[in-house]
Amino acid sequence: MVRERPGHTLQTTALVNEAYLRLIDADRVEWKDRVHFFAISANVMRRILVEFARARGSQKRGGSAVKVDFDEAMFPSLGRDQVMIALDDALNELTEIDPREAKVVELRFFGGLSEKETAEVVGVTDRTVRQDWNHANAWLTDELKRGAQR
Repeated sequence: MVRERPGHTLQTTALVNEAYLRLIDADRVEWKDRVHFFAISANVMRRILVEFARARGSQKRGGSAVKVDFDEAMFPSLGRDQVMIALDDALNELTEIDPREAKVVELRFFGGLSEKETAEVVGVTDRTVRQDWNHANAWLTDELKRGAQR
């Protein structure tokens, strides 16, 4: 949320509020520990942000999502919502290829966890998280570039 433009309609407090409402509504979740809570929270925030982006896209552009590069600066005419949708689509593809790398991205990008916290959630070393993050970042960037060229 820190990268959003001023006056963005989904404010940080609204995101946290919506995530909280979804988390307390999750009666079937048996919280194992703090780490488990952060992992679930990151996933919930990802879903909220993507749902918000898709809803705005459908209102503005008839629902068509355009795939764009991970680095928004390369395509300044495209909005943040389109980037979020494209990132989610690419992250879903990465999940099929390497679920751990996708989880690392979700926890770091959407959950805001540090390398150390992410390592604790995933059950690997900090170094493995760093390697997964670097590899996933490169893969996502390439995938989004390919999508933007379609």
